Amino acid sequence: MSAAGIRTSVAVLFTALVLAVTAACTGGDGSSPSPRSSSPSGAGRAADVLAVKIDNVAPARPHTGLERADVVYVEQVEAGLSRILAVYSSALPPVIGPVRSARETDLELLRQFDRPALAFSGAQSRLLPLIDRAPLDAVPPSKAPGAYFRGPDRPAPHNLYLRPERIPFEASGVNAVGELGLDVGAPPPGGEPENSRTVRYPSASVTFGWSAERERWLVSLDGSPARTTEGGRLGAGTVIVQDVTVRPSDFRDRSGNTSPFTETVGSGSAVVLRDGRAYEARWARSAAAADTVYTTPDGHRVDLAEGPLWILYAPGGGA
Repeated sequence: MSAAGIRTSVAVLFTALVLAVTAACTGGDGSSPSPRSSSPSGAGRAADVLAVKIDNVAPARPHTGLERADVVYVEQVEAGLSRILAVYSSALPPVIGPVRSARETDLELLRQFDRPALAFSGAQSRLLPLIDRAPLDAVPPSKAPGAYFRGPDRPAPHNLYLRPERIPFEASGVNAVGELGLDVGAPPPGGEPENSRTVRYPSASVTFGWSAERERWLVSLDGSPARTTEGGRLGAGTVIVQDVTVRPSDFRDRSGNTSPFTETVGSGSAVVLRDGRAYEARWARSAAAADTVYTTPDGHRVDLAEGPLWILYAPGGGA
């Protein structure tokens, strides 16, 4: 058996153990795996990061592979719910999901990265041409059918998973926060002791509780501890709650609900949680192609603690 064949077999077996599906699971449309060497977008080089749009309602939990993300974004979608955009670069899990559809917000958000790969289940038909023109490598099931499969443990649409080894992307071993112009370093001066912070959306919430023992902010989703499919708690080294404007977009979902658009270019207030303390901060992003800069009110740069970074786009902030 070739080396590529061995890698594929190992990935399939690991997937079966994690998700309690058999190694015979195929892609979402039943087709055979597509080779890694064929780029679904025709890009001339490998992407630096992989972004995956992930479901975040109760039937989609627990999540798979989210604990391995370098950066986790949470944004508002229709009906006041939240959805996740997970960014990978330093390492890839064998399976990620459940994968859901992209939104217009993602296109502006992802301009901070250098032509990332974007895995998503689909999008509103009028949004698809914008995705095709965006500076990213789109990898939906239609372009990489062998990379996706439906698990039998939950109903559609909450059961679509990605095998990232079957798309033309390889982890660089470098944390994706570097692509954002951020660094791990000492905390800024000041700050206030903080044990818990909740970010509320109209129909969803995310809570972070500080664990000094684990040196992590432990995540709860809609009031319940967030766990992986292997049973561990999801945690963050640094949490940034970024106050943003959320306005109606020109797009609607299939039920007729207007999709919100989160403005990530501009400036505003933020709160940075790290090391059991909360720091008041400011954020500024001058253009879509620019990084978001986080500073203290007196202008000092804000560095991150070790561990995953969670950024929550909060309509009105946290409590």
